[in-house]
Amino acid sequence: MSKPRIFLCARIPESAEAYLGGRSRLDIYKGKDNIRRAELIRVVRNAEGLIPTVTEPVTGEIMDAAPDLRVIANYGVGYNNIDVDAATERGLPVTNTPGVLTDTTADLAFALILAAGRRIAEGDRFVRSGKWKGWQPTQMLGQDIHGKTLGILGMGQIGRAVTRRAHGFGMKILYNDPRRLPAGEERKLGARYSSFASLLKRSDIVTIHTLLTAETRHLIGTAELRMMKPTAILVNAARGPIVDERALTVALRAGRIQAAGLDVFEEEPFVDSALRKLENVVLLPHLGSASLETRTAMGMLAAKNCLAALSGKKPPNLVNPEVWKNRRKAAKT
Repeated sequence: MSKPRIFLCARIPESAEAYLGGRSRLDIYKGKDNIRRAELIRVVRNAEGLIPTVTEPVTGEIMDAAPDLRVIANYGVGYNNIDVDAATERGLPVTNTPGVLTDTTADLAFALILAAGRRIAEGDRFVRSGKWKGWQPTQMLGQDIHGKTLGILGMGQIGRAVTRRAHGFGMKILYNDPRRLPAGEERKLGARYSSFASLLKRSDIVTIHTLLTAETRHLIGTAELRMMKPTAILVNAARGPIVDERALTVALRAGRIQAAGLDVFEEEPFVDSALRKLENVVLLPHLGSASLETRTAMGMLAAKNCLAALSGKKPPNLVNPEVWKNRRKAAKT
C-alpha cells in the first residue's frame, strides 16, 4: 500500500517532521513567510491530508482545490482558522492539538501578568538605552501581583492551569465562563464564579483564555475597558480578535487601565504602530506554546490525528465528530 500524501503548511520541530516523513509522502512549505492563499491552493491539489498552522485560513475554496483531501489536522488547539462548517459539509474531519500545550501557555500568560505588572519589558529597554543612572526609590514603580484579584475569562484547561499558578501568588480567583463549573470543582480549584461585568469591575488583573467565536469577537471593547479599574492589567494569550485593539490602545494611552500584556493580535503579524509606541503594553510574537517540548508534542499529535484519519481510524482529537458518525452510518449501509 502506498503512503498517503500529506501537505504541511510550515516547518515544525525536526522529530515531528521525521515521524510524518517516515509514514507518508510528506510535502512541506519551506518559505520564510506564511504561505499565501494562492500558493496553498496550488500546492494542496494532490494532498490527502492537510496540516495547517493557526496562521493559515483553510476555507471551502482551499478544500475544493484538493479533490483527494480526507482530513485537516490543525497544528494548534484553536481552530478558528478553519471553516469547520465547510469541512463538515464536505465530510472532512477536522482535528486539533489540545492538552499538550496547556501548561506551557499558562506559563506564558503568567509571564505576561508579571511583565506587565512589574514593567519588566520597559525596564529592559531602559537599561539597554543607557539612560539608567542607578537605583532610586520611586523609579519605574509597578504593582504587586501577589495577593491581588485575578479575573479569568474562560475556565477551560488553560484557565485552570493559570488558576493553579495564581494560588502560588496568594491571589483571589474570579472566573467567568459560559458553563459554570460544579460547586465541588470550584472549591477544588479555589475559584469563584462571577458575572462578566462584575469580574471586570472587581479584578486587578483580567486574563483571557476563551475560544474565538462570533460571540467572543471584541468581547473586550471600549465599554468593557471602562468597567475595569484604572490600575487594572489586561492579558490576552488566547486569540487577538477577542480584544478590540483600537479601544485598548485608547484606554492604555488615556490611563483608563494601567497596563496590558498581549501575545496575540487582531491581524497577525500586523501590529498597529500606535500600540507599538506605548510603553505600558508588553507585546510578544504569539509565543504561548513556544517551547521545544510543546511544539514537538503538538507536531506529534497533529501527525497522529492526520495519519489515523487517513488509515480509516477515528482521530484522537476530532473537532467535528458528526463527520465520523456519518461515515459509520454510510459504511453500514
